[in-house]
Amino acid sequence: MKVEVCANSLESALVAEHAGADRIELCSELAVGGLTPSYGLLKAVKEQVSIPVHVLIRPRSGDFTYSDDEMNIMLSDIELCLELGFDGIVSGVLLKDFSLDVHRTQKLKAVAGNLKFTFHRAFDWIRNPFEALAQLETMQVDYILSSGQQKSAPLGIEFLSELKRKSKTVQIMPGSGVNAENVTIFKNKGFKAVHLSGSAMVQTLPEIPIISMNSERFLSDDCIALTQLENIKAVVTKVK
Repeated sequence: MKVEVCANSLESALVAEHAGADRIELCSELAVGGLTPSYGLLKAVKEQVSIPVHVLIRPRSGDFTYSDDEMNIMLSDIELCLELGFDGIVSGVLLKDFSLDVHRTQKLKAVAGNLKFTFHRAFDWIRNPFEALAQLETMQVDYILSSGQQKSAPLGIEFLSELKRKSKTVQIMPGSGVNAENVTIFKNKGFKAVHLSGSAMVQTLPEIPIISMNSERFLSDDCIALTQLENIKAVVTKVK
């Protein structure tokens, strides 16, 4: 069984490799489900990590429906991954009705070329998952990362097992809540790969700062933060 580690930094990637992981999914910002890592992080990991690395292509937090501009950003990020010589990408697009956006996901897959392609946990929002499985197999996607449409993969193991039974070419990779205490359940069920971060919060400062830089109001699955024209114009009018 292959172990894929979701690494959010160079240090995490190096730890994963040292621990014997088979592959890394490289991202930033685990708190929002992961975002595309910066160029500097991509370059550092490519230079210092020798095991295969798949890069998350997700331009922002929130939902998985994207504007044309966001799609162009994603396509440019995939081209950068090709240029830097990474092994795969992790991405996917949905429609607002929680169905697979076949056209746009195909577009990402086409630009990725021979890179391995994982459709990420947007799959856990899809209302017609078995139809989407067939569509992703037609696209020749390599992996589907899923918690079995539950809060964690252990809770979703029956659905994951059903997905695995129905899949012909796509490898179903359980992820979310996987750890040393439950990983043998997935191995015994015949899964060929699992996904986990294996992370813990590590204290970096001797004391808590006097004000927090975290803003809970920006954490949402069905909304995204967008600069509002009238808000900026009102300030500009006051000071110019």
